[in-house]
Amino acid sequence: MPRRPLSRGLPRGTSDAVSAPEIFDRVARRLHRDRAAPDYAAYDFLRAVMVDGLADRLDTVKRDFTDMLDLGCFDAAFPAPPCVQVTRCDAGATFAQAAGGVQADEDRLPFASESFDLIVSAGVLDTVNDLPGALAMARRMLRPDGLFLAAFCGAGTLSTLRATLREVERDRPAARIHPQVDVRSAGDLLMRAGFALPVADVEPLTVRYSDIGGLLRDLRGMAATNILRDRVPLRRDTLAHAAEAFAARADPDGKTAEQFDIIYLTGWAPAPSQPQPARRGSGTQSLKTALARFPAPKTE
Repeated sequence: MPRRPLSRGLPRGTSDAVSAPEIFDRVARRLHRDRAAPDYAAYDFLRAVMVDGLADRLDTVKRDFTDMLDLGCFDAAFPAPPCVQVTRCDAGATFAQAAGGVQADEDRLPFASESFDLIVSAGVLDTVNDLPGALAMARRMLRPDGLFLAAFCGAGTLSTLRATLREVERDRPAARIHPQVDVRSAGDLLMRAGFALPVADVEPLTVRYSDIGGLLRDLRGMAATNILRDRVPLRRDTLAHAAEAFAARADPDGKTAEQFDIIYLTGWAPAPSQPQPARRGSGTQSLKTALARFPAPKTE
């Protein structure tokens, strides 16, 4: 059975998400997820890659977990480790209900501090209004030495679509592609949130499309279309020009490549048992002494 929320308010010490800039339309985000839910299995390829990547990283961890939060669960496809009590949470009511979980935005969670020893999140953090707050909240919800694993689309994603729209709307550009976080900034955010041993890496995924319609269908099917608060509807004539510009970028086989750059995050809740960096100035041997142990290379 899923864990029930332990607190209806924000965990103590959480920064108020209301004070963060509201870049994304929260209502539209939920509605898009509800719209995608019935046929999501036909469009889940991107999240499936993320889930596999996170599962591979989890397999390398040699420890047992007892309580896991699947943050942004979609269809609850993430495989939980054996003997772990799983709580599913999603911003969309349909996904949350189908998973037997809790409906909540990732930066407005109802769980108390130190509720879990494992939190996984695949495919949602790139559309959270308060990403620093969401990471800080995840850190506080972890018990000491708890593990946080996440994957989401980062900077460089949809570069072809972005260039295409920029070309056809150069006179009146509109905000259509979501702001994106690069891998270096993602690592910095982990550190700011208080995670120990933070790691951020990126893996590119290229998908080739016969036309722009196929790309837009995939984005709609995976609930990844525009949810910016100041979004402007795409006119038919603009879409027609975009289709031509997209096709003009095709390879000789008639297919156009689109890029998805997946950022993976790994972080631990601090604990005394974890490796600690040496205190500055605590070395007992100088660099000169250490180098003297190795003979200088011979020169001809």
